[in-house]
Amino acid sequence: MRVAAPPTTARRLVGPLATFAGVAAAFAYVGSVDPNEPGHYPVCPLYGITGVLCPGCGGLRSAHAFIHGDLPTALGANAAAVAGYLVFAVVWVMWLVHAVRGRPFRLRVAPVAGWTVSALLVIFAVVRNLPFGAALAP
Repeated sequence: MRVAAPPTTARRLVGPLATFAGVAAAFAYVGSVDPNEPGHYPVCPLYGITGVLCPGCGGLRSAHAFIHGDLPTALGANAAAVAGYLVFAVVWVMWLVHAVRGRPFRLRVAPVAGWTVSALLVIFAVVRNLPFGAALAP
């Protein structure tokens, strides 16, 4: 009976590095093609049909400003997206460290955390569509 050898460090790094390359390519594209110029990107379907801002509305403008180092504009376009960029960065670094050390990485999110984040996104979406929440609208 032959036992498979453990994966090499290079093999363990394929997932995190491929993910980073994909995200970097997406950010590079959004950074180079300005979403503030009409006609480059499609309109959010929910906004286009109903006029209601979803939690993701302003995300492309937020990413564009974030890439260009304009954090106040990025937060103004979509604060939830900026928080998502930061969460992604932390989780990605944890994944990379685990891969380098040869330990499996399992992201475990407690159900209460998932429900809390979902509730916060719903609240964010509702508030940004109300008159007193206009500061959260892109």
